[in-house]
Amino acid sequence: MDWRKNLWALAFGVMISSSSYTMVIPFLPVFLLELGVTSGQVNLWSGVLFAASFFVSALMAPYWGRCADRTGRRRMVMRAGFSLAAVYLLGALVRNPVELLMVRILQGFASGFVPASMAIVASSAPKSELGSSLGFMQTALLLGGIMGPLAGGVLSHLFGLRLSFVVSAVIIFAGTLLVRMLVKEPPEFQTVCENSIIEDFKLALRNRRLAKALLLLLIVQVATMILQPLLTLYVAELQGNRAGAVLASGVVYSLSGVAGAIAAPFWGRLGQRQGFLKILIIGFSGAGLFVIGQFLVTDIYGFGLLQFMFGLCIVGVYPAINTIAVSASEPEFQGRTFGLTTTANQLGAMAGPLLGGVVSSWLGIRPVFLLSGGLLVIMGLLVYLDSVQHKFSGQQAEKACR
Repeated sequence: MDWRKNLWALAFGVMISSSSYTMVIPFLPVFLLELGVTSGQVNLWSGVLFAASFFVSALMAPYWGRCADRTGRRRMVMRAGFSLAAVYLLGALVRNPVELLMVRILQGFASGFVPASMAIVASSAPKSELGSSLGFMQTALLLGGIMGPLAGGVLSHLFGLRLSFVVSAVIIFAGTLLVRMLVKEPPEFQTVCENSIIEDFKLALRNRRLAKALLLLLIVQVATMILQPLLTLYVAELQGNRAGAVLASGVVYSLSGVAGAIAAPFWGRLGQRQGFLKILIIGFSGAGLFVIGQFLVTDIYGFGLLQFMFGLCIVGVYPAINTIAVSASEPEFQGRTFGLTTTANQLGAMAGPLLGGVVSSWLGIRPVFLLSGGLLVIMGLLVYLDSVQHKFSGQQAEKACR
């Protein structure tokens, strides 16, 4: 088995999966307006649509993680990819917001492409290359996040949003076929899962490092996803009208992905050398300050620059947390580990849009940037204090043993 071949093939598949997702998801608020939702209710509907898929995905992720450990992670990638292709096709046919909600729920059942791919990379890459390999996968994920909004923005501008759903279905189907042809999974990491899902949760919570990683993933997803349903509407507000807002928001949304693709390999290598706690402190704090800055902007150019700077910082957080989670787990538990990290991700991604929809409906869009940035800065401070406390405790223990 060639772990580098797995890495490149899965990175390409993850990039395709990410681009198919971001071709349509950032523009759901505009699609809702086309489906007849009033402008006064579009924020709340957007939050519900985002949350529905993530809630179902969070419930299903531990089950899919167990299936990955028991029957193979490659099989889970193909299951998720082909299912998502079918769901995206259904999205092109919806006629009202309720039908769109049903499609989003089905999407939650079909999820799992990215975490299963990450689990294969984690189980096949050498330990010395784990951080850089997961950083490379994060780069691929972000490259897809760059291409998706740009392609979706152009397609929707020229042909309407429904065509973006069709193109998304085609490219995720093609990416899944690529994984089927090229990826080989280490057979020794397939195992019999004797514990129940509840026992898996208990094991994870007793593992202090893994539990902290799951909590960090949950909070960072809340802080970042709280803004996602609102970005297109905020761009329209900065422009002064909705004309061309989908295309403009596609470009702006992609800027954080461009920055992340540039910075992700650097963060992975730096974390491998300097330690991933330092990366978390810098990433959380920097990202939070740049989000707070977006509260103050008055034009789309300043907003785009701050989105780029935000992407440079936040991209270091995800491979750092994933590497901490993987290194805290036994090899035979890694499929379930990525299932649990997916649950944390999806719960945060569910809570974030709902919270953003409620706050923006109550106070407007701008205060949501203060809430998001404040959460990220606080997380950076808490990680710093935790690292200082453990360093002090370690020094005290060392002195006591002398």
